[in-house]
Amino acid sequence: MTEKEQHPPETPEPAGPTVALARGLSTKLLLLTVIFVLLAETFIFLPSVASYRISWLRDRLATAAAVSIVLVQGDPGALSREAQDEVLMAIGAKAIAVTDGGVSRLLVVADMPPQVDKHIDMANVGMFGEIIGALDTLLYGGGRMLRVYGPAGEDGREFELIMSDKGLRAAMLTYARNVAFLSLLISVFAAMLVYAAMDRVMVRPMRRLTRSMLAFSQAPEDPTRIISPIERADEIGFAERELSRMQERLQKMLAERRHLADLGLAVSKINHDMRNMLASAQLISDRLAMSKDPTVQSFAPRLLRALDRAVSYSEGVLAYGRTQEAPPARRLVRLNPLVEDLRDIAGADSTIDFVNAVPPEFEIDADPDQLFRVLTNLTRNAVQAMLAEPDKVTVRRFTVSAERQGSVCRIVVSDTGPGLPARARENLFSAFRGAARQGGTGLGLAIAQELVRAHGGTLELVASDSGNTTFAVTIADRPLPFGRASDGLRQHG
Repeated sequence: MTEKEQHPPETPEPAGPTVALARGLSTKLLLLTVIFVLLAETFIFLPSVASYRISWLRDRLATAAAVSIVLVQGDPGALSREAQDEVLMAIGAKAIAVTDGGVSRLLVVADMPPQVDKHIDMANVGMFGEIIGALDTLLYGGGRMLRVYGPAGEDGREFELIMSDKGLRAAMLTYARNVAFLSLLISVFAAMLVYAAMDRVMVRPMRRLTRSMLAFSQAPEDPTRIISPIERADEIGFAERELSRMQERLQKMLAERRHLADLGLAVSKINHDMRNMLASAQLISDRLAMSKDPTVQSFAPRLLRALDRAVSYSEGVLAYGRTQEAPPARRLVRLNPLVEDLRDIAGADSTIDFVNAVPPEFEIDADPDQLFRVLTNLTRNAVQAMLAEPDKVTVRRFTVSAERQGSVCRIVVSDTGPGLPARARENLFSAFRGAARQGGTGLGLAIAQELVRAHGGTLELVASDSGNTTFAVTIADRPLPFGRASDGLRQHG
């Protein structure tokens, strides 16, 4: 792998809008990491402070036990008042006692407090009890007297001491402050590490994706704006590769559309001028048809048909070249008279039988002009297919029928022509590729399908074989607004 492949060039920075630093992913990621680490430290902080409280008390109790053993082995009464005060002051207690064999002895005492506020059994302190006691000392301690008792060795003797919680609370506050400061440092350090890792692994690639999309949207025809994906096996690598493929496909599609648009504009201009020239040629050919010369009479009909086909071709190209058809102006239309207007197209040749099998009362919700264009295209294709057969004894019949199934209308158009060739069936509704005869454009069915789709309907080939070609147009009625539907239900109720 070359150095260029390992480190693909950065996508150029677009000139579009950028995200403010305070609202960016990096800042949000950093803040969330700090918050979550602090929350995690909170669950460690309380047990840690509670454990420190119990350890502090156990140390004092152990010191009192050591002093008690010395006093028990000696003569407690031999200690002067000053010595007793010094002993008690050393461990922060008011009195020290020992219980041995069920007998309690007060070894050292200073100013005995009038009452004891809390009794703490060091032998029976659970985890939740430790946490509750630590919170109680931190929040409400500092002026209460404690009685702390429990075993301090393996000889079965129990020691106790009376002490103020002022020193305990001061020590706990100092410890809590140190733990909180250390937790904050750990949180910030962990957040920076997580931020650095996530920024490199996720945020930068996502920022690169965003810049690539913005840059590509500003100049989609520029090949340098296509992102160069990094060789990664995770989701971001997959997203970069898919984005690169999508940008390449979109760029090719836009180039093809641009070429087609230029070609369509040129073809429209050419066809517009050609139609004017063909119209002039039609006027001249009409005059030739009135000539009495037998030679002129022999080739005039063929000339007229050729000119008609050329004019029809030009009109079809111009119609298809419109940027967008107008939306259908739908209303209730009687289909029978509309189909009857097709008789001139279908009956252009006396050898074709035109059958209008639509019931006189049949109604359809559609745009009459666009629906007539659809039926005209289907009719013209059928007539041209039947006239292309040289055999004069074959039946040439064109039939239009219709039926309604609930709110759906189905128009069936059939003819007795030779059927569509395989190539035409494969590209039936594709412009310039679905022509059924040589020299055709395939625009008629493409335009017809576009108009039917605008109605929310379908145009499909039902059957196509020798002697039977059938198309079906299916259009559903427009749904009634809720208010009108409710009025109709009340009227019928």
